[in-house]
Amino acid sequence: MTSYAADIEGSALIRTWPGGAGLRAAVVSVLPPSAGVEQALVLASELTDLSAVLWRCYTHPASSAASLEENSEGWRRQRERDSFSTVARNVANPNLPDEQGLLLVSYDPVVESAHRVGRALHAISDQQLRDAVVADVEAEVGAVEMAEGGDLTGRALQAVVLSRAGANPLHVSAAHAALLEDPIGGHRLLGAFDPTAASVAAAHWLKAAVDVVATVAEIDPAGVLSAADDLEALPLDSPSEVLELIEFSNTMYRVVVEMVGDAMLVAEGVVSDLDDLLIQRGLEDGGDPEDDDEPTATRLTLLDPSRPAPDLLEDLVSAIRGCRLLYEGYVHGEAADVDAQFCAAVRAEAEKSIDRLL
Repeated sequence: MTSYAADIEGSALIRTWPGGAGLRAAVVSVLPPSAGVEQALVLASELTDLSAVLWRCYTHPASSAASLEENSEGWRRQRERDSFSTVARNVANPNLPDEQGLLLVSYDPVVESAHRVGRALHAISDQQLRDAVVADVEAEVGAVEMAEGGDLTGRALQAVVLSRAGANPLHVSAAHAALLEDPIGGHRLLGAFDPTAASVAAAHWLKAAVDVVATVAEIDPAGVLSAADDLEALPLDSPSEVLELIEFSNTMYRVVVEMVGDAMLVAEGVVSDLDDLLIQRGLEDGGDPEDDDEPTATRLTLLDPSRPAPDLLEDLVSAIRGCRLLYEGYVHGEAADVDAQFCAAVRAEAEKSIDRLL
């Protein structure tokens, strides 16, 4: 999301946003002399909150909710997304307290956040600043809409650091095409693709790489990553979980989206399925309290809940590289030749099982 700051010494309203590697910055507007320090800081804070609300509509689409029935979570999300068309208008003409001091407040966070920005602008009362902020807000709304449509250029690039409870098939196909071109070039996915969608593609290619290495090494596919870890330290937990879950699922899309979605819930203090979690951790019987002198910590997710999709993508890319290193020990030739052999074999395996991607 975009963060806003008030440069008090420079009298400027500034925005910063992630663009893959590092942050980008730009001046939104000069702050007028009429803007007090507190007023400028409030405006920056309200703009930051508005951006967070807008991008939450991207990371939590209505399509990923269990139901779209009236008053359901999906229904609420769709109403918030439908409010995008009102944002600029509400910033320019916000609800203000009436003569009795009463204020109309919306339950819709998109609508109300826009009104709060508008009220912060009203307090400063400068037309040039208002026009600049309205234009910037329109650009932010446009960036979210671009990301939803699969275009991650310009300000929409900030989507590459977010975790989405769903994956656009266009993004998945684009990431798959990148790996088809260079199966060991997964690092190029980082900071360039929606990480949930890229993880779907990377998981598919990891499974292909594991199957290829298992064949040449004549070992069980389940032992490939641990063998690769003996050569170079790898993040084993999440890639191994993906490979285990695909045995019980139809598509990589479902495996990855559920893993990322569950981690996103953990970040909000929610466990999607406690019984299933206890079974996975071997705690389904509850244990004997007398056997444990001290409580044992239990991981609620194998991913970093603050950034689950980027975290998973990084782990999957590392695991593919680990497969390549292990493969080298079972074939002959120069490094470039080994790369070519590995890529050719993995391409063939990935194409053979393309139906499991989506």
